[in-house]
Amino acid sequence: MSDVAAVTQLVSKYNALRQEIKKVIVGQDEVVEQVLLAIFSGGHALLIGVPGLAKTLLVNTVAEALGLKFKRIQFTPDLMPSDILGSEILDKDREFKFIKGPIFANIILADEINRTPPKTQAALLEAMQERAVTVAGHHYKLDLPYFVLATQNPIEQEGTYPLPEAQLDRFM
Repeated sequence: MSDVAAVTQLVSKYNALRQEIKKVIVGQDEVVEQVLLAIFSGGHALLIGVPGLAKTLLVNTVAEALGLKFKRIQFTPDLMPSDILGSEILDKDREFKFIKGPIFANIILADEINRTPPKTQAALLEAMQERAVTVAGHHYKLDLPYFVLATQNPIEQEGTYPLPEAQLDRFM
């Protein structure tokens, strides 16, 4: 296949993807384009806005349209890092067994990421940077492609925590 044919095919598939997303998300063309650009360039995206703007619906729709494994994590003040990463349990044979958390998907929706304390927010840092996590001294690679799409409430809303600089740097 020539380069021109490959580019033409890529543009055609991109337009088909956008049309599929438009069936659900109406009037958010610029946001959809920026989220897709972040995904296609291997980055992560942070969507900021008040509740009710369809940020969660957008991420879910993109995941479905791309046919990727999707997990939603609702960030709350009582969320613990192990709720995101997973934890080791003692099985019936008295052996430790790792139970994977929701971070082990292709697209993670970190919903209202700034409603949880920084310690829990930090559980995403290694996953976002290295596409891997370390739990109880064991290193686990995440399935590729891997993207974190996070929503954030405006910082002036009650019950929010600012995102640490190290985490902000990982978003496009």
